[in-house]
Amino acid sequence: MAKREKFQKTNAMRELERAGVSFTYQELEEDDLTRGLGLRMALEAGVDPASSFKTLITVASSGTYVVCCIPVGEELDFKKAAAAAGEKSLSMLPTKELEGLTGYVRGGCSPVGMKKRFPTLIDETAQLFDTIGISGGRRGLSLRLAPDDLLAFCDAKYADICREETR
Repeated sequence: MAKREKFQKTNAMRELERAGVSFTYQELEEDDLTRGLGLRMALEAGVDPASSFKTLITVASSGTYVVCCIPVGEELDFKKAAAAAGEKSLSMLPTKELEGLTGYVRGGCSPVGMKKRFPTLIDETAQLFDTIGISGGRRGLSLRLAPDDLLAFCDAKYADICREETR
C-alpha cells in the first residue's frame, strides 16, 4: 500500500486557524501556475471569478507598502488605491522583491501570513459574496473565507480600488 502524501499547511492557514477563522481550501495541479491562475482556479472550483481575489503588493511614494486585494479579472486603479490608503501615489512592488518582503512567491502571495503586516485594502465588491477566494500562500492553493473575516483579521478596509474600464 502506497504511503499517503502529507498535506503541508501554509503560514496563511496556520494563522487563520490560530485566530479561529473558518476557511476551506482547494488545490490546483501544478503546471504553469502563474498567468491566469486565479481565474483558472475559480473556474475549476465552479465559483464566480468575481469572488476570487488576487493579492498585489504596492509601494507608496512615502516608502510604505500597501496590500491590495482585487478580483482576479480586474486591474488595480493606482490613483484610487493611493487615495484609499491615504498616500500620494502607489506603484507595484518589483517581483524580485516580493519573496524577501512577504515570504511568498509570485502567484502564491496571500494577504494572510506575510512576514510583516502591512496596511491592506480589499476591493469593496468582496462584500457582495458570502465567501471569497484568496491565495493560500503557495501557487495552486486557494482559501475561501468570509470577506468580513478577512477584513477583521488583516485589519483591512474596503475601498473602490479597481479600474472602471474593466468592470
